[in-house]
Amino acid sequence: MAAFLAAGLAGAALAETTIRIGRVLAPDDPIGQGLDKFAAEVAEATGGGVTVEVFHNSQLVDTTEMLDQVRAGAEVGTVTDVARLSEFVLSLVILSAPFLFDSYEDADKFSLSGAYLGWGDVLAEEAGLVMLASTWYQGARHALTQTPVSGPVDLAGVRMRTIGASVWIETIRAMGPEPTPIAWGEVYSALQLGTIDAAEAQPTVIKGAKLYEVIKHVTKTGHIQLVTALVISADSWSELSDEHKAILRDLAVENGRYTSSLTIELGDKALADVAPPAGGSSWST
Repeated sequence: MAAFLAAGLAGAALAETTIRIGRVLAPDDPIGQGLDKFAAEVAEATGGGVTVEVFHNSQLVDTTEMLDQVRAGAEVGTVTDVARLSEFVLSLVILSAPFLFDSYEDADKFSLSGAYLGWGDVLAEEAGLVMLASTWYQGARHALTQTPVSGPVDLAGVRMRTIGASVWIETIRAMGPEPTPIAWGEVYSALQLGTIDAAEAQPTVIKGAKLYEVIKHVTKTGHIQLVTALVISADSWSELSDEHKAILRDLAVENGRYTSSLTIELGDKALADVAPPAGGSSWST
């Protein structure tokens, strides 16, 4: 009997945990590359004790639906803008406030501050969401339109897709357009069909999602520095050993910074790659 119990305890100690990470963008996007690298390093560092499976291109569900699954305790996770998380802990909204951070480095430093990490603890308690790291920078968001933009008056009445979080909606409204939250997977077709008039996105996504095919002008507003967080469910987190928790947090921070360096490196190149020839379209500052 003792031998049987010992064998059972040993088996429990060796039990594997699988966490599925869903995201809406393409695998060659910097976030996709960072997550694939994170998954490989987690498997190696935990000796296979924790497996991270990454699903790109909305293969699972949209970000909002994914957060609902995470909160329900499913062994899943996602990379989300922190503004969505501020719906549960309002103080987190500061990381998505418009025109607040001059650079990724400023946002990175703040995301590892005692105050911010404390709000993360509240998020876990109140919403069942554990932020592994908020160092996953996706770039500055710019306005994508069908007509030239020189100021807010040019955006009056324009239906612009944005993220469905209060700080994003009010930021876009203050810029002039009518904010129109829809799922990311619908943006290309909505622009193509004229369901929406405009969108806002970061340079690597303008290229990766081929939005340059369905918009004519990019105005480099840089209205929000898109800093995102890698989150998993608190239930999944509680199943991990302290050793594995430390490994996941450290690798989440490191790979977030790796991803961010790719984002910064590829951002300007992405816009240059898809810039239109002289004519009816323009990419402007």
